[in-house]
Amino acid sequence: MRSRFGISSAAVALGVILSAPMLKGQQQAGLTGDDQARFSTILHAAYKDVKDYYYDPKIRGLDWEARYEKYKALIGRARNVDDGMSIVAAFLGGLDDSHTYFIPPARTSRFDSGYRSAVVGDNCFITHIRPNTEAAEKLKVGDRVIALDGFKMNRADFHDANYFFEILTPRAAEQLDLRSPSGEQRRVVVNGIVRPAMPLTNFMDEVRREQDVAHTTRSRVVEMGDGAIWKLQRFAVEDEAVEKAIGIARKHDTLILDLRGNPGGPEDTLKMIVGLLFDHDVKIGDRVVRKETKPMVAKHRGSPFTGKLIVLVDGGTASAAEILTRVVQLEHRGTVIGDRTAGAVMGAMLYRESVSMDGDVIYGFSVTMANLIMGDGKSLEKTGVVPDETVLPTGANLAAGRDPVLARAAELAGVKLDATEAGKLFPFEWAPI
Repeated sequence: MRSRFGISSAAVALGVILSAPMLKGQQQAGLTGDDQARFSTILHAAYKDVKDYYYDPKIRGLDWEARYEKYKALIGRARNVDDGMSIVAAFLGGLDDSHTYFIPPARTSRFDSGYRSAVVGDNCFITHIRPNTEAAEKLKVGDRVIALDGFKMNRADFHDANYFFEILTPRAAEQLDLRSPSGEQRRVVVNGIVRPAMPLTNFMDEVRREQDVAHTTRSRVVEMGDGAIWKLQRFAVEDEAVEKAIGIARKHDTLILDLRGNPGGPEDTLKMIVGLLFDHDVKIGDRVVRKETKPMVAKHRGSPFTGKLIVLVDGGTASAAEILTRVVQLEHRGTVIGDRTAGAVMGAMLYRESVSMDGDVIYGFSVTMANLIMGDGKSLEKTGVVPDETVLPTGANLAAGRDPVLARAAELAGVKLDATEAGKLFPFEWAPI
């Protein structure tokens, strides 16, 4: 598949996996001999794909053979299928690499917690709640999530927790420790939504997830006075959508490019956008791959937008989105406002695998193929982009639907837009379950 800058961290600590609280009704009988053999096959595929394709032939100094033998032995300790998948994930998690991780087989059921959360500064907040769910009865937008099923929720652990609870071992019920904007603390158990899933034999869960949310992550542009606001929710968009947005921006003095929550996407889209924001070729950085280092250059394209540029970012801005943001800073092209970005910028490929389990079951791995060294000689991996001006919404802002970040950008652009109005411009859209 195409090289991507675009999926968040998936490292999971072994201690978390082997001590994780079990779901109600979950049994500890252990895996059958057949299941142990299947997970041994999956683990070996993970070992081999990293050994054959990982961008660093020294595998970051790890004794890969010894690590494989250690985790192969752990398969025998697995209490159930979830534990088996978690051990495979933990094996890859030792690389501490945002883009190398296990994509588990599709499940027979689909889970949705009924809410979404995000990091703001160092904390985690409820940001959206699906209507007509148990979450809507028990949670409030603006609640700070102190812990999820006993695990502390903060910036450092947020992406790993999301991977563990949403992709690797989704749960029908979650326990949340919360603090309201007024300071009230409470503990609630929220039952999510469980739906039967269509059986898949030729697609990985992560690919299906991207398809399902495609219509809710489209590119959107709003024109206001002398400014245009481009909400780009991911880089997996058609070239025509990028051209259209830049075409609208050319009619205005200022472009506010909103990359908050953007997880990145294809390298080609990154190059295209850079090429349309500069009137000259731009070296994005040096791409370090397994056998060589090559410059990544965005070629100047047609009639670029040459006006004032303001970029909005947050803790969910990752990969290609944060690389673009850093290019804007290093080239002194515009102003960056918001929160520190995710620091997940490795380029990766997805590898499809299968194992026999009452028919072929499809799973896969994302394996890092490249690191990117920016123009200042540094990688953004694990550090992210620090905005030129830090503006963070409070829990009270979230609860009231206010967007002080976009409002501040509008102020700099000379556009009249207060925080309440800004919060209504791009309403959140729920993907179907």
